[in-house]
Amino acid sequence: MTDDRVRVDRWLWAARFFKTRALSAAAVAGGKVHVNGTRAKPAKQLQVGDELRVRVGPYEWLVTVRALSERRGPPKDAQLLYDESPEGRGARDRLAEAHRIAPTPTYQGKGRPTKKDRRKLELL
Repeated sequence: MTDDRVRVDRWLWAARFFKTRALSAAAVAGGKVHVNGTRAKPAKQLQVGDELRVRVGPYEWLVTVRALSERRGPPKDAQLLYDESPEGRGARDRLAEAHRIAPTPTYQGKGRPTKKDRRKLELL
């Protein structure tokens, strides 16, 4: 294997987008990762300059590969492996803000009654 290419699932793990290589490979196989606009397979070879669209949960990352690594290092080193596009960063920040200010679901009184509620029902 040459040093100028690395598997996309290994790179995503090394860049700390996913906690394990298995999660990384599953995300790629599940269609959550696109390389240069096309859906990728886990064994797809990345090179410097490739553009990735990675969906992690509700958030989407738009990054350009800046360096290659097959080894997972500290987070500071992982951030040096890619450049994030300003559009992707802005969209992720807006979505995070929308999630933060969205009202949390509250209990509406439906479901199983509590012990106190059951006692009230028995008295009737």
